[in-house]
Amino acid sequence: MRRSGEQLRLLAGLLSMPDQDAREIIQGLAEQHPWLAEAAEELGSTPLEQWQGEYTRLFISGFPKTACPPYESAYRSGTMQGPTVAKLERLYAQLGMRSSEMPADYLGVMLECAALLEDGQQRPELRQRLWDEHLSRWLADFANDLSQQSELALYRALGLQLLGLSADRAGHE
Repeated sequence: MRRSGEQLRLLAGLLSMPDQDAREIIQGLAEQHPWLAEAAEELGSTPLEQWQGEYTRLFISGFPKTACPPYESAYRSGTMQGPTVAKLERLYAQLGMRSSEMPADYLGVMLECAALLEDGQQRPELRQRLWDEHLSRWLADFANDLSQQSELALYRALGLQLLGLSADRAGHE
């Protein structure tokens, strides 16, 4: 998968909790992104509560453990709010960016930052740091877990897209 700001924002957005409009949004996106077609079809008959339950199980609080916590700290240090948070906050500050209510090591925030760096084609050293010191160290593991653990086609497809993104990045080093 070739990286672009638009693609990175799409992947970040798919990590959001589904709401009442999410089904319609996915169906619209599937027209432009064929890899979402199966997910759009499946979600057409999936109750929102079931979709939200799968989101919660995968990303927030599964039992006996959360299957795919979308946080670098969870993957790299086995805890939330690990040392990578402060490093990422410093990197974001250099861009004039702050991670709002989400921790700095949340994958959605990291992908948004990567999108900003890709779009602007500025600060290549920060783009390199984000990938080399952060995303490349855990994204493939997260993506594999997501594609294997999800009961919904949407998150399996997202995992495969993230895995492709990780492999594409590794091929450019």
